[in-house]
Amino acid sequence: MAASDSDDSLYPIAVLIDELRNEDVQLRLNSIKKLSTIALALGVERTRSELIPFLTDTIYDEDEVLLALAEQLGNFTPLVGGQEHVHCLLPPLESLATVEETVVRDKAVESLRKIAGDHSSADLEAHFVPLVKRLAQGDWFTSRTSACGLFSVPYPRVSSTVKAELRTNFRNLCGDDTPMVRRAAAGKMGEFAKVLELEYLKSDLIPLWTNLASDEQDSVRLLAVEACVSIASILPPEDLETLVMPTLKNAAEDKSWRVRYMVADKFTELQMAVGPEITKKELVPAFQGLLKDCEAEVRAAAANKVKEFCENLPEDIREATIMTSILPCVKDLVSDANQHVKSALASVIMGLSPILGKDNTVEHLLPLFLLMLKDECAEVRLNIISNLDCVNQVIGIHQLSQSLLPAIVELAEDTKWRVRLAIIEYMPLLAGQLGVEFFDEKLNSLCMSWLVDHVYAIREAATNNLKKLVEKFGAEWAQSTILPKVVGMAQDPNYLHRMTTLFCINVLADVCGNETTMKVLLPVVVKLAADAVPNVRFNVAKTIQKIGSQFDATTINNQCKPCLEKLQSDQDYDVKYYAQEAMSVLCDAA
Repeated sequence: MAASDSDDSLYPIAVLIDELRNEDVQLRLNSIKKLSTIALALGVERTRSELIPFLTDTIYDEDEVLLALAEQLGNFTPLVGGQEHVHCLLPPLESLATVEETVVRDKAVESLRKIAGDHSSADLEAHFVPLVKRLAQGDWFTSRTSACGLFSVPYPRVSSTVKAELRTNFRNLCGDDTPMVRRAAAGKMGEFAKVLELEYLKSDLIPLWTNLASDEQDSVRLLAVEACVSIASILPPEDLETLVMPTLKNAAEDKSWRVRYMVADKFTELQMAVGPEITKKELVPAFQGLLKDCEAEVRAAAANKVKEFCENLPEDIREATIMTSILPCVKDLVSDANQHVKSALASVIMGLSPILGKDNTVEHLLPLFLLMLKDECAEVRLNIISNLDCVNQVIGIHQLSQSLLPAIVELAEDTKWRVRLAIIEYMPLLAGQLGVEFFDEKLNSLCMSWLVDHVYAIREAATNNLKKLVEKFGAEWAQSTILPKVVGMAQDPNYLHRMTTLFCINVLADVCGNETTMKVLLPVVVKLAADAVPNVRFNVAKTIQKIGSQFDATTINNQCKPCLEKLQSDQDYDVKYYAQEAMSVLCDAA
């Protein structure tokens, strides 16, 4: 269909039809993304009477195009005339909510939920609720899964008769023959529970939830665990023990590790929902069971919740419960066979120090920290070092240095270079937590020793480490602490160490400032231009090229260029090449 020149009123629709029939998916996608512009050109009346019916009749496209259409329609309320006419958007979105592709259906449901708020209560009952019922009673499971996400939206704003119909339809979906529908119902049960009256929550929804929590499909049961958080947060405390806890305890011991994993992952949310009394009586034993679970994924999820669970314990039993029930499990996890479990624990275990206090930390936690600092997995060590400040605040830097520093130094001098490399990468973080005075006293010499390591990767990492330390402690600290040692290495008999001096200057010039670079570092570079080793000399040229942009014209002309001119006449081909390249860069900059 082509638009005639004389019929401008049909032009936008005609163009859209042509574009949507084009074989090029990208062209069709672009035309869908222009829908709001087309609707503005048409006006609200023609958008309702022509554009929306056309879109409703042409939902047959690629998933990518349908996804874009579902998203666009969610923003169309003003373009069809506002609240009074918003219901005309329901037919195309209803069709999109039944397609096979999940992401398209989800986006259609999202848009339906969005425009539901634009409906009046009367229009909800007249138009929106019938749509929900049609989807809920559809022949294909796709429409029934989409329906599950729509019940909570109209429910608070409709009459009691319509509410009863919605509850009946939701009950049917919870018992659907298709697992995908039951899964969708379980996934949306929590939000439906939040809008239900308490009497119907108890009489209608909790029996449905109990059934889903014992469904034959573990994918349904694990989503029922999520709903448990919402249900438990709504029910009064006196009903929790009878209505919720039996099902929750079964889930924590479920035969499927995926369900137990979900319980572990949601455990602190469940803890907050059920309150302190039930936590004391029921959740502490359940948490112990999850920490000792036979599946590593479950243990890791539970280990990740240790700190938060302990923080949320009732104050009157907190310390005793941790010491008698939680800490023995934690001690076992420190030497767990699975590195993901240990890593999860290492990320939170330091947070137990403020909860347990100084004496318990020194006696019970420090030995565990030391073990984890020596773990073969780098991530475990990093997670411990990353949280040292938690312990520092409780036991003080003196105690910390006596207990943990020897382990850090031992790792820093490990025979395996990859272990040394890992510690170097953590050093700026550690320095920031321990402070400049402690660092200078205990760790500075260690950082400098890495500059002369026999492994190049260590020397390279050590130079980058210096830059990060200067960024943390400042240029003045660098001048008094770092630069004298770097400059002194220029006299080292080993040419590799003299080259490391140049590498250090390359990275430190950026953070030490122009004046320090010009007065302290440049003379060292110029002096090394006369080095006996060609590798040192051509690295001089590369260093001048790198730091030359920081200098003024006088310094470049009086110091840099004469040095490079001398290197340009060097007997070594590589030295001449890099000197010429550096000279070219300096001349261009000038």
